Amino acid sequence: MTRRFLLTATLALPPAAAGAATQSFEAFLQGVRADARRAGVSDATLRRALTGLRPNERVLELDRRQPEFTQTWEQYRDARLSQARIDGGRRAFADNRATLEAVQARYKVSPRIVVAIWGLETNYGGFTGNMNVIQSLATLAWDGRRASYFRNELIAALKILDAGHTTPDRMRGSWAGAMGHPQFMPSNFDRLAVDMDGDGRRDIWENRADALGSIANYLARSGWREEELWGREVLLPAGFNPGDAGRDNRRPLREWIRMGVRRPDGAAMPALDLPTAILLPGGAGGQAFAVYPNFNVIRRYNPSDFYALVVGLLSDRVG
Repeated sequence: MTRRFLLTATLALPPAAAGAATQSFEAFLQGVRADARRAGVSDATLRRALTGLRPNERVLELDRRQPEFTQTWEQYRDARLSQARIDGGRRAFADNRATLEAVQARYKVSPRIVVAIWGLETNYGGFTGNMNVIQSLATLAWDGRRASYFRNELIAALKILDAGHTTPDRMRGSWAGAMGHPQFMPSNFDRLAVDMDGDGRRDIWENRADALGSIANYLARSGWREEELWGREVLLPAGFNPGDAGRDNRRPLREWIRMGVRRPDGAAMPALDLPTAILLPGGAGGQAFAVYPNFNVIRRYNPSDFYALVVGLLSDRVG
């Protein structure tokens, strides 16, 4: 995503990028301006954000060609839980300790989990996306595929600009419009981004305090339970029925313990009433995990078991 290709007003879209757009891009923008004004966005903001805007061919190509492949658990885990990412997380934790402690005090969310999500989303802020978010969202909303969704996100992004949280040039993100260190979509920014340092702006692009506080607020609002773990790797008893695994089969932890579930070293776990599910991400015979309610909170950030497991495993290693 390092290059941008701008379409001129007369250039036809190539077949791979052709979508369901039924009007010119300028006519589309006129409708957006009208919607945005009704939502309270000022004309000055609309001029700054939309004047001279053109569709981005690269965004359309990426939307059309999203990879359709399946990684095994081991491939997914090893690609993301590298020693370099672990070492980077330890440095990020140490360098931002005071901020993370303030975030924990306010939102009651483990700073290790915050750092792990930061690490998976943007490599601790190392790459937050280089696309113009307004252009990306306008391109996707005009193109027609999921047009309503992206039009709503575009209006939300314009409202962020109008409130002065950032500028069009600094509002950078992914080709699909995910923004800043936490990779929030604009509608999530509106609901969940915070002004952690009290400067009057919610700056998730360049202000680490705001970015880390926003991640923690997302988790807190999703039901994070203070003082509880996300889960842990476990050793299953001989003869364990793989049919008993899965997020929907939650039982008190003490019940799994009675069935013979142990720590990987064979030691007993605390016999708690904590709702627990057993996951076998690589299938029977592979790694096994006992996951608790906070695991499902991580899945609110990204609804993937693999993602939530790697966040949990990375969090255990960075703090």
